[in-house]
Amino acid sequence: MFGRQLVSILRRNKLQNCFFNESSSRVLNGRPRLFSSELGGSSGAQRNALYGFRSLIKDFHKPWLRNMSTTATATVENKEGLKFLVTAGPRAQKMVGIWLFGSAAWVFSMVVLGGVTRLTRSGLSMTDWKFTGNLPPLSDEDWLAEFEKYKQSPEYKRVNKGMSIEDFKFIYWMEYAHRMWGRALGIMFALPFSYFLHKGYITLQLGLRLSALFGLGAGQGLIGWWMVKSGLEEPASEYAQPRVSPYRLTAHLTSAFVIYCGLLWTALSVVMPEPPAESVAWVRGAAKVKRLALPISILVGITAVSGAFVAGNDAGHAYNTFPKMGDNWIPDDIFSMEPFIRNFFENTSTVQLDHRILATATLMSIGILWWSTRKLDIHPAVRFLIGNTIGMAALQVTLGISTLLSYVPVSLGTAHQAGALTLLSLMVLLNHTVRRPSMSLLKSLPPLTRTP
Repeated sequence: MFGRQLVSILRRNKLQNCFFNESSSRVLNGRPRLFSSELGGSSGAQRNALYGFRSLIKDFHKPWLRNMSTTATATVENKEGLKFLVTAGPRAQKMVGIWLFGSAAWVFSMVVLGGVTRLTRSGLSMTDWKFTGNLPPLSDEDWLAEFEKYKQSPEYKRVNKGMSIEDFKFIYWMEYAHRMWGRALGIMFALPFSYFLHKGYITLQLGLRLSALFGLGAGQGLIGWWMVKSGLEEPASEYAQPRVSPYRLTAHLTSAFVIYCGLLWTALSVVMPEPPAESVAWVRGAAKVKRLALPISILVGITAVSGAFVAGNDAGHAYNTFPKMGDNWIPDDIFSMEPFIRNFFENTSTVQLDHRILATATLMSIGILWWSTRKLDIHPAVRFLIGNTIGMAALQVTLGISTLLSYVPVSLGTAHQAGALTLLSLMVLLNHTVRRPSMSLLKSLPPLTRTP
């Protein structure tokens, strides 16, 4: 029932968008404008690109920002080939953009809070789960009841036996805050979404995309409990510490990364329906960057996923030396598990070695991207992003090594996880910036870059 109502609203918005576009195109005959920044593929698109980059890189390299504005004013207004994700003009576009960037930032904070929860071993403190949520303990009796439930868990028996109730309260509040922060995100996303749908701001394409992201977000709660449940089971060996399944933890973290990247890409598409471009030469340069940026982005994602397996296997607490792993470059037991494939996901030595190799390959690949684009004729914003990306990659590798050598303190471990998502954010932004412009914008561009 809800799905049919959503599709009906989105179809209505699509009809309104068509009427809006048709009305806007009349300005070419000299009639009054409805929304000045929405008129024309080249002019409107570049104004929106200008708005987006000013909000993201404010006060950076002001000469090229002025050049973008000048080019946007001078180009011919033609809406052919450009589809906006938000209707009703620049104000609606700005409102939806702020909401989506805010949602992405909230997911980022969820990932960071989840890292703190894992590193403080707080994730198994709540031994039950309710879809609707529940109030925290409010009295001494309630706290004692929750503590008794925790005492029945393998983690208490094997790791935290003798823990005081005050220490239990700390880990309980950490996990409770993580769960409630996630539920608050659902409300923060759903209410504005309903409002923008009602106002007719959201097109069919955007509505379907956001509905899919909302569904993934709702599933995160189920994946999270599925993950926690694995840590409440007795370990196979009497000497093993209880911990969540590395596969389930990786699924939980990867899903969060996918939701975040989806929200970030969508927010960028709302505020920047066209990439920044002032000449055909810059468009060609961006295309060359894209051929390298896309596979490197995939490598960054794989490296982040391998980090989740490091966390799931507590591999960061083994081989706390660098560059060697103990006394060897390659441990002797990297293929000790059967079947062979298990080593890459469950063997502590192999998992950590994989992550080291992938992290080094990522840093080298981004370095190659920077080196190979030094002499390319590309937009200053693209060059700025590439420079920041290699800086972030170097910082992330430094954080990873420091975390390992320090035996994974909470502060460095959390910073390393946040760094992975920051690096991924820069790669998303870079790929979005170098995407191909619409045909209407391409036709309006001069063949050569103007010098400031």
